[in-house]
Amino acid sequence: MSPSLGPCALSGLGRIPTLVPFLHCELHTMTELLPLVTYCLVMSATPGPNNFMLAITGANFGGRGAVPVILGIQAGLFAQTMLMCVGLGSVFVAYPLAQQVLRITGALYLIYLAWKLSGASVDGTQAPKAVSFIQATVFQALNPKSWLKAITVASVFMPAGQDTVANALQASLIGALVGAPCNATWALFGISIRRLLKEPRMQRTFNFSMAGMLFVLALAFLR
Repeated sequence: MSPSLGPCALSGLGRIPTLVPFLHCELHTMTELLPLVTYCLVMSATPGPNNFMLAITGANFGGRGAVPVILGIQAGLFAQTMLMCVGLGSVFVAYPLAQQVLRITGALYLIYLAWKLSGASVDGTQAPKAVSFIQATVFQALNPKSWLKAITVASVFMPAGQDTVANALQASLIGALVGAPCNATWALFGISIRRLLKEPRMQRTFNFSMAGMLFVLALAFLR
């Protein structure tokens, strides 16, 4: 991973660095692409709201329910990365308050999701519903980890030059190609334990555990 990645990745949404000085690398050779691929792999494979949502979806609705969620996540992340790489990041630099509003709003939404999931039952009117493609796409706008990933890609890995849109497209496609298999792995985890959750009590326990993890993530983003 590129040595310049650490400070940005650890800064969080509350301390986003100025973007322009980091626009320095040309994404042409595999050696130059490897740090970007590695970063996308780490961010896509590690626990987060998207992957918890996929594990829950796989466990409750199987592969048919998980596919639209995977596609929606990648569509939302692709749009975020493109926007950040072509200049939306300047808004966060010019208006630091926007960073805080985004981070707090996203964290509060995660708390809301955790509350809804913890109160769900599998044998009544409050049974969890499958997330649609549109919902998964829009969810990225409220996912602090998704914004952090897009901001870091734009600030660390985007090259300078006149072909900004082409480079933004390249970086966004790499993120999607790396992220989709990682998301699928979490969905397969949920699917693999689905047969263990046939009893309503076990399924409620699983959903409650996932809700607790979402709540912990939300608190981490708030801090």
